[in-house]
Amino acid sequence: MFNTLSTLIKGSQARANDRMRDHYAIDLIDQKIREADGSLKAAKATLASLILRHRNESKQIEVLDRRIIDLTSRAKAALEDGREDMATEAAMAIAQMENESTLRCETANRLEAKITRLRHSVETAHRRIIDLKQSAISAKAVQAEQKMQARMAPGTENSFEEAEELIARVMGREDPFEQGEVLRDINAALKHENIGDKLASKGYGPTTKSTAADVLARLKSN
Repeated sequence: MFNTLSTLIKGSQARANDRMRDHYAIDLIDQKIREADGSLKAAKATLASLILRHRNESKQIEVLDRRIIDLTSRAKAALEDGREDMATEAAMAIAQMENESTLRCETANRLEAKITRLRHSVETAHRRIIDLKQSAISAKAVQAEQKMQARMAPGTENSFEEAEELIARVMGREDPFEQGEVLRDINAALKHENIGDKLASKGYGPTTKSTAADVLARLKSN
């Protein structure tokens, strides 16, 4: 029983975590991109430091090589002049510089290997961050569309239908003025008020109403 309850609680917590992650997905994406950007900046700084150290080692090796060449020439001249004591002193200095140059070359080689690996990692991370930022833009657009679709839920469809029904009712109402005209015609017909006009229009007796033709004829006769 305890195991069952524990499993149910864990399942509920997992679902709650999933809902939380879905709700704050865009914020989490932006945060992870910022963290990746921070790591990339740190890696770039480390790379720059390694490159500077490699350059410094290379310069020191070049200085040692020039000094070795110079002392070697001077030691030979001392031997030729019979000054073996000075040649021996120069030889000791040359040996120390050769050993230092060897160590510095090993250090420079190790630095170069690290630089190569780190440069590759930086380039890969840079491309991935660009892809992440582009994907984040697409994700934000999808989320915005989903939110809008959620607003256009079935409840909104009911609003559309109700609005359309109200518009149809308004458009389908009878025109009060036209209705009044029809009512007047009906009342006139019931009272036989129009019968005289109908007979006059057929030529049976004088007209009961003045017409434009009557006025025009009167004007011409005057």
